[in-house]
Amino acid sequence: MTTTQTPKLDPEEAPPSPSAPRSRRSHRLQRFGPAYLMLLPFAVLFLVFGIFPLGRSFYYALTDFNGIRPPELVGFQNFSELILEDDRFHTALWNTLKYVVASVVLTITMGLILALAFKTTSLRDRVMRTIFFLPSVSAGVGIVLVWRWIFMVDSWGLANTLSRYFGGGNRAWLAEPSLSIPILITMAVWGGAGYAMVLFVAGINAIPDELYEQASIDGATKLRQFWHITLPLLRPVTVFVVITSTIGAFQVFEPIYLLWNRSAAVVGGPLDSALTIVPYLYDMGFNRFELGYASAIAWVLFFIIFLVTLVQLRVTKTFKEF
Repeated sequence: MTTTQTPKLDPEEAPPSPSAPRSRRSHRLQRFGPAYLMLLPFAVLFLVFGIFPLGRSFYYALTDFNGIRPPELVGFQNFSELILEDDRFHTALWNTLKYVVASVVLTITMGLILALAFKTTSLRDRVMRTIFFLPSVSAGVGIVLVWRWIFMVDSWGLANTLSRYFGGGNRAWLAEPSLSIPILITMAVWGGAGYAMVLFVAGINAIPDELYEQASIDGATKLRQFWHITLPLLRPVTVFVVITSTIGAFQVFEPIYLLWNRSAAVVGGPLDSALTIVPYLYDMGFNRFELGYASAIAWVLFFIIFLVTLVQLRVTKTFKEF
């Protein structure tokens, strides 16, 4: 008589019991449950005040909506009219591009010059950095009101006072279309150069001194050290400054609204010479109550900023590989 022995199974090869997945889920819930619970209030607020308004605005961009009667779905008509037929939007886009390019380039250039001039930890450099950084942390509305006083057409405006001192006469600075964009660029550079300076100072101080010492031993001049050591190693800081400055420049609104809201019937300065995309959005949405059209403007602005940022990152990556 033969007896068959039942082979013993290795515990590691034994099939999992039906309760194993449940126990794993229970373990995962016990481990991560408190973290998920603490994130829940933020997630709810983000959905209510972030995702929902974003989706709602895109829905309004596809409708004819004035805030009173129910929205009427029109598809992509707002986008096609905005891009192909709206001459005022074309003016706003062109003014925005001029302002963005000039203000970003000059802000970064001035910030880098100031960083190179005041990069040490001496008392003089710390005081100067504080002075140049103050406009970046000052109240925006108050700063714009000071600039409005500077360019007042009256005789007590600072610009006209200096003009008379040097033998000139009074000028209506804010009423001349050719001066609108230069005034905005001047304000942007004055207010943003200090912020860029602080970031560049941090990047410069993070560069090892041994690189400069070795370059000096090899006979490299200060200019060659700057071109071959400082600029390449400042690339991450430069990319960050360029992207943040570009996004901020595309969204400029307060200076235009506060400087020209009394000198023109609509936002945008004389002959729309200072009109950019965000003031145009405000004008269409809150002055003319074309909320669906204003939502389309907002989404076009989003896509412009998104594409510009992608191009900047791609160009930076190409230079880095090169």
